[in-house]
Amino acid sequence: MQFNVRKRRSTPTVIIISLIDVLLVVLIFLMVTTTFKQQPAVQLALPQASQLKTGATDNALVVTIPKQGTMYLRTVPVTLESLPQKLAEAVRANPQTTLAIRADTDAAWGRVVSVMQAASAAHITSSIAYVKTTP
Repeated sequence: MQFNVRKRRSTPTVIIISLIDVLLVVLIFLMVTTTFKQQPAVQLALPQASQLKTGATDNALVVTIPKQGTMYLRTVPVTLESLPQKLAEAVRANPQTTLAIRADTDAAWGRVVSVMQAASAAHITSSIAYVKTTP
């Protein structure tokens, strides 16, 4: 009888460099294909309304007016003096541009009116005011 002596097998080696490459490719793919949610630049206490519903669109220019401090056009800080030019540029790019105004409850009414005047100077005819709706 012949007995075969089994040779010891070496443990399989895992090539970790190629695994890192694959993980990096997957990570880059996920970062490129992920859509990020836009967070407001300033936390506001919006006025409340019980029966008002706003029809805000996703492509509207959003002007954020805090109680004090800098106003924002989308997420970019903007001054009241440069706002009409920025709005006019947006209207030249898209004539159907709408304006959404997010003003804090305690924001000065004069600042809101100034933003509305800048919008009318830029020939924006449709504007929306954001409010919290209460059930």
